[in-house]
Amino acid sequence: MWLILALGRLPFPVLWALGSVFGRLAYLLAGSRRLVARLNLERCFPDLGAAERERLLRAHFGWLGVAAFCQGIVWSASRARLARLVRLRHRERIDACIAAGRPVIVLVPHFVGLELGGAAFTALVHSGVYMYQKIRNPVVDHQVKRARRRFGSLSVERQDDLRALVREIRRGTPFFYLPDQDGGRRGIFVPFCGIPASTVPMLGRFAAMTNAVVIPTFPRFLPWGRGLELTFAPPLDDFPSGDPQLDTARMNRVIEACVRDTPDQYFWVHRRFKTRPPGATPIYPPKRKKRNHG
Repeated sequence: MWLILALGRLPFPVLWALGSVFGRLAYLLAGSRRLVARLNLERCFPDLGAAERERLLRAHFGWLGVAAFCQGIVWSASRARLARLVRLRHRERIDACIAAGRPVIVLVPHFVGLELGGAAFTALVHSGVYMYQKIRNPVVDHQVKRARRRFGSLSVERQDDLRALVREIRRGTPFFYLPDQDGGRRGIFVPFCGIPASTVPMLGRFAAMTNAVVIPTFPRFLPWGRGLELTFAPPLDDFPSGDPQLDTARMNRVIEACVRDTPDQYFWVHRRFKTRPPGATPIYPPKRKKRNHG
């Protein structure tokens, strides 16, 4: 913990350089995660040659390292430092909604700059509310929750009664919605990069229940340690449609467009296509079971 906080005090270009080197080393050592990312890239970018996909994979691990080394900034940086490091693009789009008292859902896909972008949002734009999955390590769990709450944000456990979350969104607290993980049995199959992907169909439901506007928001690390850019896209028009299939497919198209714009910073090491349609061939090899030496 102390090492993470100490690293957070270093100048950002130094963190970028250290993180890039660490990530490239992790590429060599993280065999299972490297395989997952490679399989994802093969299916999502079949038009690229193998060498180009491998270059993209190496770059992705470099950005994963940068994100890891920036965690101390997420946990401890002041508002002033976050303002120096993070550029807010098209902030007026969300400011207008907040000023009008309109409920807002901030649609934040899983890019590697997610944590730093979230810290900057709560520090510089508005406190928010987010759904939280408890971390097994209690020390890390406490630190992560403390960091996310230090600028006034609220957390709601995924297992909690969602009525409290709906009330908070209706009050005007922006809701950070992170959608693009494998939906498992709760999901419906809609395309993502041309592949049927189990996706939780909650964005349209939340928007309907709260009369909220949905603003896609994308974090992107800038090259050579120049900081991070947090871009607010135009609010989704005519959303929700009332059809969960159409709404969830549209959400995936929005995410996919940004993935194709910044492919090396999407979170490729996640088993996004773990849940497959009935009869479909698994994409990933089964995880090895840990041996019991007792």
